[in-house]
Amino acid sequence: SMQGLIERYMKTTGGSLQPDLSKETQPLDAIEEINMLKKEIEILQKGVKYLLGGRSEEMTMDELLILEKNLEIWICHICSTKMEILFKEIQLLRRKEEILKDANQYLKDKIEDTVEISNFAPMTTNTPYPLTIQNEIFEF
Repeated sequence: SMQGLIERYMKTTGGSLQPDLSKETQPLDAIEEINMLKKEIEILQKGVKYLLGGRSEEMTMDELLILEKNLEIWICHICSTKMEILFKEIQLLRRKEEILKDANQYLKDKIEDTVEISNFAPMTTNTPYPLTIQNEIFEF
């Protein structure tokens, strides 16, 4: 929530409204970074167990906040991937629509030609479906 976000910000910045850039510019020691990543992995694994029904272990507020942040990030990734897939499907359907429109126009032209020919002489054919076209012409 917005209130929770503001409280976390105030807690991490020590109550000041301006972020302390000196903390961000100092590189972390490799061992500290490894320990921090291990702790994050443990929290995420615990969170996955918690989400999958193993709620026998209680999670702390900090662990829940980290889990919430990661879930929000995962939801954003899932939504963006879903939107990309839907966009590609829409493009494919538009291409198919154009192909079908072209095929429809081709058939209309054939009908008009047939009507013009039938005005001059009776039309006889041996094919059972004279208005069908071969698939090689309009593949999709």
